[in-house]
Order: sequence, then structure tokens, then C-alpha cells
Amino acid sequence: MKKYFNAIIILIAFHSNSIISQDVEEIVVVTSALVDTTEITNPLYVIDGDDILDDATTSLGDAIDSYLGVSIADYGAAVGQPIIRGMSGPRVKILKNGMVNRDVSGLGVDHLNDVDLNDISQIEIVKGPSSLLYANGTIGGIINVVDDTISTVNFEAPEADFSLETQSVNDGEAQSFSYKENIGGFNFSLGFKDVNFGNYDIPDGAVMHEEEEHHDEDEHEDEHHEEDLGYVNNSDFAVEATKFGISKVGDWGYIGFGIDNLESVYGIPFHGDEHGDEHGDEHGDEHGDEHGDEHGDEEEGHDEHGEERIFSTTDSETFSIKGSYNVNGSLINKIDFTYRDSDYTLTEAHEEEEHHDEEEHHDEEEHHDEDEEEHEEHAPTIFANQATEYGAIFDISNDYATQKIVLNFVDEDNSIVGEEAFMNPANNEEFTMGYYLSKDFDMFNVDLGMRIDQIDRSGSVTDEDHGDVDNYSIDDTTNSFAFSLGRDLSDTLDVNLGFASVERLPSVIELFMNGPHMATGRFEVGDPTLSAETSNNFDITFSFDNGDYYGYASFFVTDVDNYITLMDEDEDHDEHEDEHHDDEDEHHEDEDGHEDGHDDHGHGNLIHANYVQEDAEFDGYEIEFGRTIKMANGDLTLSFGRDVVNAEFSDGHNVPRINPARNVYSLIYDQGDVLFKINLKDVDDQNDFGEGETATNGYQMLDARLTKTFELDGKSKLKVSLFGRNLLDEKARNHASFVKDQVPLPGKNVGIKFNLTF
Repeated sequence: MKKYFNAIIILIAFHSNSIISQDVEEIVVVTSALVDTTEITNPLYVIDGDDILDDATTSLGDAIDSYLGVSIADYGAAVGQPIIRGMSGPRVKILKNGMVNRDVSGLGVDHLNDVDLNDISQIEIVKGPSSLLYANGTIGGIINVVDDTISTVNFEAPEADFSLETQSVNDGEAQSFSYKENIGGFNFSLGFKDVNFGNYDIPDGAVMHEEEEHHDEDEHEDEHHEEDLGYVNNSDFAVEATKFGISKVGDWGYIGFGIDNLESVYGIPFHGDEHGDEHGDEHGDEHGDEHGDEHGDEEEGHDEHGEERIFSTTDSETFSIKGSYNVNGSLINKIDFTYRDSDYTLTEAHEEEEHHDEEEHHDEEEHHDEDEEEHEEHAPTIFANQATEYGAIFDISNDYATQKIVLNFVDEDNSIVGEEAFMNPANNEEFTMGYYLSKDFDMFNVDLGMRIDQIDRSGSVTDEDHGDVDNYSIDDTTNSFAFSLGRDLSDTLDVNLGFASVERLPSVIELFMNGPHMATGRFEVGDPTLSAETSNNFDITFSFDNGDYYGYASFFVTDVDNYITLMDEDEDHDEHEDEHHDDEDEHHEDEDGHEDGHDDHGHGNLIHANYVQEDAEFDGYEIEFGRTIKMANGDLTLSFGRDVVNAEFSDGHNVPRINPARNVYSLIYDQGDVLFKINLKDVDDQNDFGEGETATNGYQMLDARLTKTFELDGKSKLKVSLFGRNLLDEKARNHASFVKDQVPLPGKNVGIKFNLTF
């Protein structure tokens, strides 16, 4: 708590000083550490916070999935990692109030983004060239979640907000509360959210099982029974999120601090088996004989770990200081500054491990050693990220152009401890210098961004067979450049050309990964010798708006040199590797007693996959056109959109996990106090799949929402929202998901949400 008291002291001391007086600059939108939203050229989406808050509670990725050029790679209801124009993972950065969110979502596809969507102002999506202004390596773009926990303007009056929600697909419920008030010249902000969702329903027969997984007739029947249940096991989700902020605003600028805490528990609906058939047979034969009926009931419930409760718990605490000082000097107009300290942990565990000591074999001292071995096998795995970040932005704008200089430093530690610790601890240090220029000419608007990032990533790799540890330190500099040129062709039509060259160093998982990753069903191996990716992006966007009709068309081409991807090994390679290690396996057979597991390096049923590099090209487009019709009591807006992404490696084979083309049909009727929205997302088949993938059938996702606002008095209002998702109850699979066959998308979901503001 020492750092919190220090923040209060800084706040009071700063306010007590004599500061240069100026008019308050009311910054309504908080975005990049470099630029404000109004200064960023298209393409850019700004999603109103009310649109998120009035709809069903979802993951971040699912909340923005209907926007053109944006999709997700889901892993059940809790996890939805955004994809922009086919780019995913570390190429897309998630930001909170303009600062990169530092959790462990980059260390596993089954890890959620630590972002609270309660009481937010807006979500901003930046695609293409402009995205590099926010963070390094943003080849795809950024997603910025904005709230006013640290308010940059004074609250005019106290405001409280209560929300209640229920959903049918998961028998879920959610509650939230927020309060804002200016007390004694200080802005206080408080938010709380509690969400409890059970396993979500799916259409009958949506889960697919591979035949080779059926070891006997009884197991086959059990798995089909599971399929007929109509829900995804271990797809539950619960979260508690709190945030608190204080700020002081004056003619001199503002300063404040905020504390965010998020705790969650969610099931892991798919978990690979490192032991495979060997585990099943051994467990069934050996343990069955030794313990007899003792294990019978337990094994029947777990179905060889298929019914086992595997879940993750997360705990994050973030402390931020943010402010702005109006210098009003001859060179520097304003200095914006930030500080953030974050501590994030994710613990993945088996439920039987929690009750091991209480319920399993507590009276059997003769089997103590065996119990210890089982406990060790199911010990939890703890993922942790601790990061400290400092930043400052110097506004040196003048009458001729907007200009800003940014300095930023990050120190980040990642660690994984436990049975499934597939990577040794790693450290990441980044130092950034950036420059931004925006200038209006008579015929053109020019935006220019440059950044230099000095990055030092250090870690180690443990040899799988011999236990030797090799230490690595990757110290390199990346240079990125973006340029856009906009012109108004007429009063209703404009065009924007953009070019960006972005360098991205490999992430720590791409460098130092070396172990079984159950969430993907693979034994993944990184490569410390990977080179930096270099992306050259070109896009052109046309926008049209005459009041009644609107439309835009954006076309892009992105060439990525040394594109990094996780590639499954082919069978020929596996056979060669097995032959290579035959002698070594025989040599260690008696010594280690692992002849069965070591025969395949202990990978069992896991697919061996390596992080490799190959040049790749992404191209595609987004088009949308619509019409707004003025009606007697409101406005009716109809629109159609389509987005397409194609991605191939230089040798002609497809980049894996690229979502197919989509058509999006939308109808919105806005009557002031009544809002009705219906959205149909028509997703094509995906037959252009990469190695290790299968084709994915298309589907139609129909969503709708009706919101009615009741004015209770001059200051209070009640919003009632009826919503429906997947109203057609489609069997839908996300092609970008590693577990699309085992974890389909939720079935039909209807719900109601009450929001009281006073």
C-alpha cells in the first residue's frame, strides 16, 4: 500500500503548488499516448460505451466481432482474443486508456484478456498504418478500452448506476455498480462488477470427436452421451472487477491515480492429454488392479480426465498515475505523463487437486508415495506477469502543424511455474522514442509517425532430454514508420492513402517456448534465433456520406518478411526424429523407466509444433454501404458490409487460422427513447486452410437487441434491454480457434438487462 499513499502525497503536493493558469482543455476522448482520436486518420472505429453496456455481457473479442476487419479467436465464453485483418497474437495490442494491457494472454490461447468492460466510455479500434502510434510491433492494430477512472474533466453532478442482467444460454447473471462525484474539487470514481455464468448451451451434436479417441465401446457411448447433453463442459465463467480513481483538474491540467483489480474463475473446456493412450491404458490396468473399486467411481466420473474439472483463476492489480501539465512555453505546450505498475497471475488447476488431501486415499498410508506422485501430476500451473511502465508525451505543436514527441519505458517479467510450465522465466525491457506530425495543406492532410524501440528480451531454454539450460539475450532495435495522405475529392467523398513499415521482434513465447501446451493439444517449441518480422502495409480507403447515403471501401495489402507462425511437424519429420532417438531411448529405458513416454519425447498424443518463419502476404478488403431513412418518429438505418482476408506463405500454402469472408447485414431503428438493432452475420465456409487444419462450415449468426429508456425524473432514468444472440441456434465454429471442433460457439441466448442511472 506504500505506493498508494505516495500517489496521494504527489496529488496533494502538485495541487498545492502555484501553477500557470490556462483555460481547461476538455479532453473527451482518451486514446494513444501519442495522439488524440480526432487527429488519427481513417480507418478507425469508435464504439460508444453505452452500446457495449446495454448489450449482453461478453468477452472483449466477442463485443467487437461484428465490426468489419475485426474477428476473434475464441476459447470458450471467457476468452476471445481479437484479430485485425488476419493479424493476431502479439501483432494486436490491447490497451487500457492508452497504455498496453500487460497480462498473460500472449502466453496461451486459453488465457483471457484482463479487461473490464463495465462503466467504459468507448472502445477504439485502429487498423493499418495509424496503429503503430500506440505501441511497438502493432502490425495488425490496436484495441483501446477507455474509461474515466482517472477523469480528465470535473464531474458536474453525482451520478450512480446500477445494472442487473440475466442470460439463458448459461443460466448466468451479472450485476454492476458505479459512482462518480466531485468532492472538494476532487473527482472520485468507483466501479464494481460481478458476473456468474454456468456452462453454456450448444445445439445438439455440435461437439465433434475423433474416432481414434474412442478406446472402447463404453467410452464411445459416454462421449456421445456428452455430445447429447447440449452444453460444453467446463465453459463456465465468473468474475469480480473493481476500480477506483481520484483526479484533480484545473487550468494547469490534471493529475490522478487509479486502482484496478480483477479476479476471475473460468473453466478450460479443452485440455490436451500429454499421456494419451498410454495414460489411459496404464491407469486403467495398473491402478484398476491395485485399487479395485476404490478408483472405480472416480474414474467413471472423470472418464479418463475427459470430465475432469480443469479451470483457471486470475488475479490482477493495477496501479496507475496519469496527468497533464500545461507548460504554455515557447517550445513545449503541454506534457502528458503516465506511470503504471501491474501484477497479474493466472493459476490453472485440476479440481481433484484441490480435494486431494481431503478426499483421496486419506486412510491409505501404504499408498502414500503413489498419492504424492498423483498430486504432483495434477499440481497447478501458475502464470505471472509483473510490469512497470513510465511514459511522457511532449506537445510541441505550433500554428502550422500538430507535433508530438513520446518517451516510454517498460520493464516486464514473465514466469510460468508448475507441471505445465512450458517456458522458463523471461524478462522484457523496452525503451521507445516516437514522433508524430499532422499538417493540413490546401489540398491534402498529411499524417506522419515514426518510432524507435530499443528492446531487450532475455530468457532460457531447457534441453528436453538432458536438462541443460541455455541462456539467451536478444538485444535489438526496431524502426517503424507510417505515412498517410488524405484528400477531399468533393463535399461528400474523400480518399486516404496509407503506408506503414513496422518491425516486430519475436515475443518471449515465440523465442523461449519449449514444452507441452495442453490448450492447443501440442508440444510447442520456440526458437531463440528467430529474426524480427518486417511488415510493409499499403491501404487505400474511400469514404462517402451525403446525409442519407453513406459507404466506404478499404483495400489493403500487407507483406510480412519473416512471418512467425506455429507450424505442426509433418509425419515424415516425426518418423525421422523417432528413428534418430531410437538408440537414445533404449539406452535410457532402464535408467529412467520412461520407455513408453520417452519414445516420443514424452509428447504422447500431443502434436509436435515449432515456431518457424516464412515470408507471407495478407490482402483483402472491407466494404460497407447503407442508407438512413428519416421516419415520422425516428431514423431507420439499413446497411450491408463484407470483409475478406486472404493469407498465403511465399511457397503458396495457406497461413493457418485465418477466418473466412463474412457478410454483415444490419438494421437500426432509433426513436430517441427506443433503440432496436438487428444484425445478421453470414460467415462463409473456410476451405483455404493451413497445414494441420480442417475445413470449417459457414453459419449465420442472428443477433438482436431492443432498448427502451424510461425517464423517471429530471435526473434519473431506467434502461431496459431485451437481447438475443444466435437466435437461429446455429451450429457454429470459429475457424481461428485451436479447439473449434471440441468447443463450438454458444447456442441460442436470450436475456434481459436493467440499467438504473440517477
